[in-house]
Amino acid sequence: MEKKSSLSKVLAITGTVLVWIPIIAPFLLGFVSFMMDGIYRFDYLMPVEIGILAAVGGVLLLWGTIRTKSHRKIIAWGLGIMVGAIIILFAVGDVEPGSLRWVFAIGLLITYSLAIIGIGLGGILLWKDLVKKSTI
Repeated sequence: MEKKSSLSKVLAITGTVLVWIPIIAPFLLGFVSFMMDGIYRFDYLMPVEIGILAAVGGVLLLWGTIRTKSHRKIIAWGLGIMVGAIIILFAVGDVEPGSLRWVFAIGLLITYSLAIIGIGLGGILLWKDLVKKSTI
């Protein structure tokens, strides 16, 4: 377990950071925009636009959970929901604002973002467990 623990820590830390970037970036860049222009601009599509970071981070976290056998369900389910939501969102295609398909697409965006948050929380829990195990 000692040889696995250092790689598992790296996987947990790297995966968690990559997963949280698409969630934190729109808020951070909106704040920068507010400081420069006085207008807060929030890009709600940014988690999808840079979602590859969340996908790579999710895979790293999944690898880490397989190695440690800890918090597998939250990360695996979150990754599955994230991938499913984005596939369905792309299948919905172009939508007209205000239509029923638009409401469905927004719901998929929210589901996708909540799945990323779930994966990120699972990564934090995994990271916490790995730190706790190494100090004992």
